[in-house]
Amino acid sequence: MTDPHTGPLDPASVPRVLCDIASLATAESAPAGAVWRLAESGRQLDANLVRIPPEGRVDTHVEPEVDVLLVVVAGEGTLDSEAGPQSLAPGCLTWLPRGTARSISAGDDGLSYLTVHRRRPGMRIRSRRDSA
Repeated sequence: MTDPHTGPLDPASVPRVLCDIASLATAESAPAGAVWRLAESGRQLDANLVRIPPEGRVDTHVEPEVDVLLVVVAGEGTLDSEAGPQSLAPGCLTWLPRGTARSISAGDDGLSYLTVHRRRPGMRIRSRRDSA
């Protein structure tokens, strides 16, 4: 690929299809947990396709640093938060504000969802002098 003004394009910097999330989310052999992760270099976002097995759950947790968008792609379940239980079904787009406690439970057929959020900065190792 070449840009007529700047020359060769970096393949990582052009729009492209990354995967078929519907196929990954419903695959019989898909493991529980993150079945796909956005891994492109230079990205500003993180994204994960997460699969929870039937009757499984993600225990209550808080994401203190980033807001998260959650899109249900297969199955059904329940989001529990300070707002009370909310049903999740394919096509649901849910905003999870940073700092809020939440848990997610899968229904009888399991639950697969895509999360998207700003990429967190990498871990920095500092000396004790730097942290004082």
